[in-house]
Amino acid sequence: MWQRAKASRWACILQGKSNILKTTGNAGFVLFRVCEDTVEQGFCGDRMGRKGQEGNRMADYIVKATAANAQIRAFAITSRDTVEYAREAHNLSPVVTAALGRLMTGGVMMGSMLKSEKDLLTLQIIGRGPVHGLTVTADADGHVKGYADCPQAMMPPNSAGKLDVGGVIGKGSLTVIKDMGLKEPYSSTVALQTGEIGDDLTYYFAASEQVPSVVALGVLMDRNNTVKQAGGFILQLMPFTEESVIGALEKKLAAMAPVTAMLEEGKSPEQILESVLGDLGVEFTDRMPVAFYCNCSKERVEKVLISLGKKELQELIDEGKAVELNCHFCNTDYTFTIEELKEIQRARGR
Repeated sequence: MWQRAKASRWACILQGKSNILKTTGNAGFVLFRVCEDTVEQGFCGDRMGRKGQEGNRMADYIVKATAANAQIRAFAITSRDTVEYAREAHNLSPVVTAALGRLMTGGVMMGSMLKSEKDLLTLQIIGRGPVHGLTVTADADGHVKGYADCPQAMMPPNSAGKLDVGGVIGKGSLTVIKDMGLKEPYSSTVALQTGEIGDDLTYYFAASEQVPSVVALGVLMDRNNTVKQAGGFILQLMPFTEESVIGALEKKLAAMAPVTAMLEEGKSPEQILESVLGDLGVEFTDRMPVAFYCNCSKERVEKVLISLGKKELQELIDEGKAVELNCHFCNTDYTFTIEELKEIQRARGR
């Protein structure tokens, strides 16, 4: 009870500050027909991550820390380039950029909590608003990718004149899936509290993991609809946290400026945590780079075609047109000519 009440209290303090197409059955890819002379091959993998970092004043990264003699653990991030890459790759509207950007920012911090480099975290939001849904996947090494079901969804500004992230998402649910190499992935679903992402992740930690937490996330758009700032932080209380420490932290949070305002002032993730936890003796324990990274490739996508079965693959060949598969996560298109489809079919028979 205390944990849930505390999480709710913190969410209130932070509110407003975190300012076929035919599916193939293989998650993340869509299959459709194209004319052979109209397709441009995209790129992804490690090149995508590096491209997302070019020309940035402060490369995206996460810092980890503890405070108050390890009674608090903390994570902070600057994620401008990562969010801007997603905006450009998916041609996102400003409000969807803010929504997906917040979820990616929170997701990559949560991914950094995973124990093994093989572990994967997936965050899925399903809402009744115009964007319909958001999906983000992150690993323990600072890699994150994501997409929106309706990337160009629009929504009027909220009553405060800001991007209405809660409105574009609407009422719905948040599902957290952790694939840690066990027999079955861990999965937990909670109702969205506000749709503002930060509040919803705060509630998830309290309701599903029983960890009192604060999640503050923000994406600031520029006048030309590119991403000007993006980042956030997560604070979590250990079970032995003293009431005096909790009280001091709550006072700090109540007087705290929005995350994007601090980033706009030029504050680094370290400085953001210093401003919140400095009086409690913050100690930094790790720093890791962050990048939008998708591990799709033509070889991996070929397995989707193989999974169609001999009969379905032959039907595609008989239609006499090239086939294109699109990766939802990075919006990269992969084209297979008729000759390539025939070779896949021949390989199946060997």
